Amino acid sequence: MRTTTRELVEKMKRGERLALAKLMTLVENREAETAEVMSAIHGIGSASIIGITGPPGAGKSTLLDALTEKLRGLGRKVGIVAVDPSSPFSGGAVLGDRIRMQKHFLDEDVFIRSLSARGSVGGLARASRDVARLLEASGKDVVIVETVGVGQSELDIMRLADTVAVVLVPEAGDTVQAMKAGLLEIADIFVVNKADRDGSAKIKTELEQMLHLRPPDGWDIPVLMTVATDAKGIDELVEAFDRHADYLRSSGSGARRGAAGRRSEFLAVLRDEIGRRIEGALTDERLGGLLDRVQKGDVDPYGAALELVGDRALLEHILAQPGEG
Repeated sequence: MRTTTRELVEKMKRGERLALAKLMTLVENREAETAEVMSAIHGIGSASIIGITGPPGAGKSTLLDALTEKLRGLGRKVGIVAVDPSSPFSGGAVLGDRIRMQKHFLDEDVFIRSLSARGSVGGLARASRDVARLLEASGKDVVIVETVGVGQSELDIMRLADTVAVVLVPEAGDTVQAMKAGLLEIADIFVVNKADRDGSAKIKTELEQMLHLRPPDGWDIPVLMTVATDAKGIDELVEAFDRHADYLRSSGSGARRGAAGRRSEFLAVLRDEIGRRIEGALTDERLGGLLDRVQKGDVDPYGAALELVGDRALLEHILAQPGEG
């Protein structure tokens, strides 16, 4: 007998890892039951959601490994969402094997899920927020979302995470200069990893000078030095995460950030749902005819879109469809 989504949610809440994995696959594939699942887990759990971002080669996976080990030593249950670059051939996660994290796979209180970014402009997979929520609802104390890239396009991770750590390396001076605005908007904590290399003191100074350009808001962004391969600086990093969590609670910034994130999520889900329904209705004679005219070049895409929006009867018909799942 087929297990219902409600039954899967109940099994997940009881700690069944297979149920959690099945629910993650369901929401990642955007199955028709996704909305039901997300509604069922709404308000369950109270995990701290940490974002870790930075350019390729910054050692984020090694840092994540050391951070997970420290958090487990403190008795905290950890969920990890690793958003990887997409394979141009399969669309799957290029780094999905997560070799460095293998020692945590046997830990019942660590759950790791790799997701493919699938060309998402913001660097976050479309389902990453839902997967993070599932990990939170499953009882994890900390959910870490790791993604590749840094800059204005990475604002998506700020909308998802309570605390964002931007990870750089001593050789990243050009990155700092080129992406000052994005770095300042995204980062709650800066981490200079591989700090045993030449140039680490220089980039730390550059970051601290850059922070003077930022309007004061009650939180002084720390610049931390780590050598993840030796677990150096990891204690200080965990302490910084905890301090920022305390700041969010005491200042009210956490409530404001949460409200902004929920607004962003609502609009994203709305766009996604409307898009799914339009795609599901492409076989409709009227919409198909409009699409055919666009493909032949008889009408421009903007004009066609406005024509569709202006046809109230057709638009209502489309929105009444369930979508293609």
